[in-house]
Amino acid sequence: MAQLLNPTVKHLPNGLTIIAESIPIEAVNLNIWLNIGSALESDEINGMAHFLEHMIFKGTEKIPKGEFERLVEGKGAITNAATSQEYTHYYITTAPADFADLAPWQLELVFNPLFPDAEFQKERLVVLEEIRRSQDNPARRLSSKVMETSFERLPYRRPVLGSLEVIESLSSQQMREFHQSWYQPSSVTAVVVGNLPQEQLIESVEKNVVNWTGSVLSPKQELEPELPFSEIVRSDSIDKALVQSRLVMMWRVPGLNDLKTGDILDVLAAILGQGKTSRLYRRLREQERLVSQIGANNLTQMVQGSFYVSAQLEAENLNKVESAIIEEIQKIQEDGVSESELERIRTQVTNRYIFNSEKPGDRANLYGYYYCQMGDLTHALNYPDIIRTISREDIQKVARDYLNTSAYGIVSIRDN
Repeated sequence: MAQLLNPTVKHLPNGLTIIAESIPIEAVNLNIWLNIGSALESDEINGMAHFLEHMIFKGTEKIPKGEFERLVEGKGAITNAATSQEYTHYYITTAPADFADLAPWQLELVFNPLFPDAEFQKERLVVLEEIRRSQDNPARRLSSKVMETSFERLPYRRPVLGSLEVIESLSSQQMREFHQSWYQPSSVTAVVVGNLPQEQLIESVEKNVVNWTGSVLSPKQELEPELPFSEIVRSDSIDKALVQSRLVMMWRVPGLNDLKTGDILDVLAAILGQGKTSRLYRRLREQERLVSQIGANNLTQMVQGSFYVSAQLEAENLNKVESAIIEEIQKIQEDGVSESELERIRTQVTNRYIFNSEKPGDRANLYGYYYCQMGDLTHALNYPDIIRTISREDIQKVARDYLNTSAYGIVSIRDN
């Protein structure tokens, strides 16, 4: 399976990493990944990484505000950015013929932004409105409550956007200092994939960043995983904006520092609650008609992850569904899973891996995420083969070790 993907990794003397791959699709994607997100922020500046993402596009000494967007639109290219708990990335997709012209502009914006006070104040209003909209969104409110329940002290419990109070208090000078502290070459993985010779892809990035020296990267706060739940921790509330009630059950599990366990938990989540042939869907949606939607996922962060099962249902079914979810987990703990279930997941993983590796942006995201977070591409290149090494015994053991049916977090939000 690894032969499908064949990227080249180049390390520059300044610490920046370039990953490049030539593929025969008429587009080129440049994805600039930084292992910087809201998890490294102090409480006093929570939301700064996301706010900074907005300000990156306000111009540099070489690029007037709005000129980059004008040029991108004129070429029919696409650009955007995203901030998460542990990374930020900026990307642009262009026609191959336009890449050499647009790539330097994207790099210049990320590495040499200006933070004019007037633009800072204007964009602050945009970010504040984004926070208000998220607070008015039932799904976002649920997500926030789940993260707050999942983690008592780790910064994953805080919103990536920050709070109204913190964003209102930030200054443009604080943002300059944040950018100077964290946007350093050693934090950057620049991934470029598309229909140009590999040497040309690398050169288009390297010549624009090779002289960027930066300074010493600020030390990151060392975070320790939290202990598993020792009892059932409940959070119950009412949200009249919901059409149906929501139920989310969660367990603290290993993060990216234990990839083997994370892979097994990925498979367990798929068997339990991903797709119409999963155990929870067949029982609770098709057979017993207790839910309108149900799913399971393994959310992986660097220090610690969260395994969760979520359902949409009528309020009178909350207790029944909670009990049924526990019963299905106990069945796996006691009896394991079938070989046919495991083979179904292996096939799904292989096919999705192929389908999700077809476009330049798909591959750039795959390479950027893993190298940014792990400093290595082995797992990204071999994921289907890794999943094929997982046994039924592995799944049963992980279910027993991490999904304690007597101790977990649970968020229920009733619609009335």
